[in-house]
Amino acid sequence: MKKATTIAVDVAQAVLEVAVSHRPGQVASRHRLQRGEVLPFFAQRPAATVLLEACGSASFWAREIEKLGHRTVLLPPQHVRRYRTRNKTDRADAKALLEAFRNEEIRPVPVKTPAQQTLAALHRLRSAWLGTRTARLNTIRGLLREQGLPIPAGARRVVPQTLTWVEDAESGLSAPLRFVLFEACVEVRELDGRLRKVEAQLAALAKASPLAARLRSVPGVGLLTATAIAGFVADLTRFPSGRHFASYVGLTPREHSSGNIRRLGAISKRGDAYLRTLLTHGARSVLVAASRHNDPDRLRRWALDLAARVGHNKATIALANKLARYAWAVATREMAFEPQPVTA
Repeated sequence: MKKATTIAVDVAQAVLEVAVSHRPGQVASRHRLQRGEVLPFFAQRPAATVLLEACGSASFWAREIEKLGHRTVLLPPQHVRRYRTRNKTDRADAKALLEAFRNEEIRPVPVKTPAQQTLAALHRLRSAWLGTRTARLNTIRGLLREQGLPIPAGARRVVPQTLTWVEDAESGLSAPLRFVLFEACVEVRELDGRLRKVEAQLAALAKASPLAARLRSVPGVGLLTATAIAGFVADLTRFPSGRHFASYVGLTPREHSSGNIRRLGAISKRGDAYLRTLLTHGARSVLVAASRHNDPDRLRRWALDLAARVGHNKATIALANKLARYAWAVATREMAFEPQPVTA
């Protein structure tokens, strides 16, 4: 009987730790490979199942190894971590991959295509620049508040008001402070330009993505949310239902049950925090717009009735959960969302 070979690869920047197993729970051999030695190593081996932790350059290596005739499996890092029995080392991580693979309840992570990685990279850069912009605006507000010059609420007011005081000789600001405030405003405007450019890139990629087009038909799912789902999740058919996808982004309640008593708590907040934030912002915009709409559809009517009963914040989270389920439905059924009128 031919042995089934499993090879675990712990990916690092310079050296990759490889553990070869022919039987469950047993490591037959170990190898430490430089990056240039990895593909020749797999090219010389018969077809095997290759395990990688789903982080960093795992998708790149998975695609290259698959070209050599191997089957690759990416395992979620949070589950692999549980099987590490000793200190965190490359050898321990490779052995943990082999042990985690034996657990059939752990779902593999799909290998990302280059297009999906491009979308994800644009979102990561946009998020980083947005964070820097927010930090600079808060710094400007703090510096001016110390000088007795508070700025009204609203991010758009910060730079124009700051430049007005910088140019006003009667504002009481010292020359060095005027200089740094001016430079901070210039930086914010440069970041605004970068954000516009990256969003233009996302818009161009969205036009070529049928999945993004279907997702954008869901209320509250705009350019950012649609392209983020297409980039970070891509294949929604791997989720058995919309509830599973909502759980993946941490929008389902925690359950505390015993016997015949079933208690549901706050949302789990597990999974992708970035997607959860985007869906929550989208739900909030839908709820606000619904309150101003004269003839809301069934979804918006449901959201308004729920907000009246449990409050705006809880209704927003519940609506975000529902939007995640609708996103799963339009993606897996390959059809656009169609609003349903309120029935009498």
